[in-house]
Amino acid sequence: MGIQGLTKLIADVARGAIKENDIKSYFGRKVAVDASMCIYQFLIAVRQDGNVLQNEEGETTSHLMGMFYRTIRMIENGIKPVYVFDGKPPQLKSGELAKRTERRAEAEKQLEAAQEAGEVENIEKFNKRLVKVTKQHNEECKKLLSLMGVPYVDAPCEAEATCAALVKAGKVYAAATEDMDALTFGTPLLLRHLTASEAKKLPIQEFHLTRALQDIGLTQEQFIDLCILLGCDYCETIRGIGPKRAIELIKQHRSIEEVLDNIDLKKYPIPENWLYKEARQLFLEPEVVDINGIELKWQDPDEEGLVAFMCGEKQFNEDRIRNGAKKLTKNRHGSTQGRLDDFFKVTGSISSTKRKEMDVKGSAKKKAKTTGTPGKFKKGK
Repeated sequence: MGIQGLTKLIADVARGAIKENDIKSYFGRKVAVDASMCIYQFLIAVRQDGNVLQNEEGETTSHLMGMFYRTIRMIENGIKPVYVFDGKPPQLKSGELAKRTERRAEAEKQLEAAQEAGEVENIEKFNKRLVKVTKQHNEECKKLLSLMGVPYVDAPCEAEATCAALVKAGKVYAAATEDMDALTFGTPLLLRHLTASEAKKLPIQEFHLTRALQDIGLTQEQFIDLCILLGCDYCETIRGIGPKRAIELIKQHRSIEEVLDNIDLKKYPIPENWLYKEARQLFLEPEVVDINGIELKWQDPDEEGLVAFMCGEKQFNEDRIRNGAKKLTKNRHGSTQGRLDDFFKVTGSISSTKRKEMDVKGSAKKKAKTTGTPGKFKKGK
């Protein structure tokens, strides 16, 4: 779910924190990608006649097609993706997961009714609501990425938290996900729509955390409290407090504790056993991968391995898979151009001897210009 209404709130009160860019703008960048979010998108979007793609054995393959071609698209544009997979959900998320189970059960009933009535549009709608990323989906995508030579990271807990940690540590440039809570976990830069299909023609949205905090006038801790009031996956919200009221209260009182001391608790009743302190702590100190033990390596694809897995096991077209593998190899070796901003970085200090040599050459050129003999010294009398 992420954070309810955060995208619109930032657009309304901190518009300068949002920028739009084309995918080509990220040439040479390493990006941590929320894998589970991508797989979910692929299961929803990559369909045929309203149903997920399947091979002859009835195995779902939408996630593999999406992962293969979108990853190639990023690499063709000079991006180095590293996928981050969810680990075990935190205990605080159990309430949200229970709600999702209830919604799935309701969707199953509605799907059954739509099927009996022959309502094609509703059948497709409720089928999508029943989409769930499974352990098998994850394992198959990990195998595919390994064969493509693309690194992945197994997060111990929430993928967005580990993505944020990778950005903060300088391992990658940005976190790519549709879940806005990557900002709550502290990623300096969030990219949305990076893995969207070309058909949607959506510009990539950049959310800059420092600018957002500056424009809203909050610290990271106060921003976390704001996100808890807006609604997150880890605790309930105070009924009656919407986005506009939430930001007013946090800006005025600076913490949830102070907010509770200054609002009408009859008008705004606090949820029973409200775990906002635990949710705050989870955002401040999430369980993430050991950053020091992470070494990200992009390698050549295993073309024959890809053909064996994608064609032999999953029945994809061999020519297309080989063509994709060749694109990966070409883009790994075909371009040595770096980013211009890296080119202009200072790479080391100049020795005093070297500096003197440069000064002498500079003086010689200047003297040559004044004497009218380009590039030569005039002999003195």
